[in-house]
Amino acid sequence: MYEDLALYIDGEWLRGDGRTEQPVVNPATGEVIGTLPHATRADLDRALAAAERAFATWRHSAPTERSKILRHVAELTRERARDIARNITLDQGKPLAEAVGEVMGCADHADWHAEECRRIYGRVIPAKAPNIRQMVVREPVGVCAAFTPWNFPFNQAIRKICAAIGAGCTMVLKGPEDAPSAVVALARLFHDAGLPPGCLNIVWGVPAEVSEHLIASPIVRKVSFTGSVPVGKHIAALAGQHMKRATMELGGHAPVIVFDDAEVDRAAGMMAHIKTINAGQMCVSPTRFYVQEKSYARFLQVFAGVFGSMKVGNGLEDGVKMGPLLHRRRVEAMEGFVADARARGGRIVAGGERIGNTGNFFAPTVVTDLPDDAKLMVEEPFGPIAAVTPFATFDEVVARANALPYGLAAFAFTGSSKTAQAVSHALESGMVNINHVGMATPETPFGGIKDSGYGSEGGAETFDGYLNTKLITQLD
Repeated sequence: MYEDLALYIDGEWLRGDGRTEQPVVNPATGEVIGTLPHATRADLDRALAAAERAFATWRHSAPTERSKILRHVAELTRERARDIARNITLDQGKPLAEAVGEVMGCADHADWHAEECRRIYGRVIPAKAPNIRQMVVREPVGVCAAFTPWNFPFNQAIRKICAAIGAGCTMVLKGPEDAPSAVVALARLFHDAGLPPGCLNIVWGVPAEVSEHLIASPIVRKVSFTGSVPVGKHIAALAGQHMKRATMELGGHAPVIVFDDAEVDRAAGMMAHIKTINAGQMCVSPTRFYVQEKSYARFLQVFAGVFGSMKVGNGLEDGVKMGPLLHRRRVEAMEGFVADARARGGRIVAGGERIGNTGNFFAPTVVTDLPDDAKLMVEEPFGPIAAVTPFATFDEVVARANALPYGLAAFAFTGSSKTAQAVSHALESGMVNINHVGMATPETPFGGIKDSGYGSEGGAETFDGYLNTKLITQLD
């Protein structure tokens, strides 16, 4: 049975009761599978007041208490993973195995935060005189407003919740209305784990209206957003007007560099798999493939072969490797990239068209022979389409890879440690993967530079955006 959708405010579940409701649609079938209530302005104010009231107590909670709750969340997540994942497949579309992997991986995030929140330390600074004491303490910033996307609905939300709760903050979170089940499930997990009322509040509604109301409130002291670059810039501007701390994890257009001395078949197979995770609807998805001239033909053959043989369909069916795109407009966007590629002289090596008349399916697509200013080379596609192009020299490919304003993730494959070191330092990106994919683990920071945002989630840096640094100096 699909998740019972609701608002979660001050420890209570709120459903229709005259509120505006919107249908939730299965992107694989087009069927309406649920209805989601939107928060009224009074609901938003109640959520803010609850978070403010809870913060007065939660900020003084013992780190061991926060750790215990996060640990319990991890345990409950593993117990409920299959049901949560099935609902993610129903409203978001990704294959069930991917959804299970997302949920189980998030249990590890909760465990990691449970340990790290016990190690939020200050420090004592030696003074210039014996009768002076200098101490630095880290204090929770306050009530946080968070906005999370639909592509990894469980993962993106739990990162923000665990960091805020672990730091001693409270939160009002607006999840993705198109794929809401994961965030409702998260609220149930924290509720059942014993998190006090008001520490976590879940609201839904028209995104612009909700974000503007929450960010403008003097109660909110921190804003965290994951989503597109244009929306992120708008959210950051709103936060900046009120001098509020912000973390922005925005879009990307990840380059992949394959040098002649790389294990070409391995690189092609690995990147084909990574590219089609979540139907390419992933901010760190590899998209611009630069392959050195001698290896170009072989890479293209293997890469396109994997794309061409991939089973696409309903994520609940056995053997499906790629599900639908979330929206019909994402399918139309893919068609726009293909049309522009053809107009610019590009060659479609695999895919290039939608699949069937039911659901939002688009074939994994490989395009070659594109100039660097083609639409697919400069705009994030956010779908199962990739451009493959040759390069000659190290300096040339680094310049092409760094030419865009994005800087979230990058990938490189080489058999040379010298080249690996050089390219890892040369790429302008918040995360660089050499010969494998090593991002998004609990212990490593996740974040970008340039237009891809600022601040990190995960790693030791995860609490930085949720803590104030205070100097205390005392004369004895």
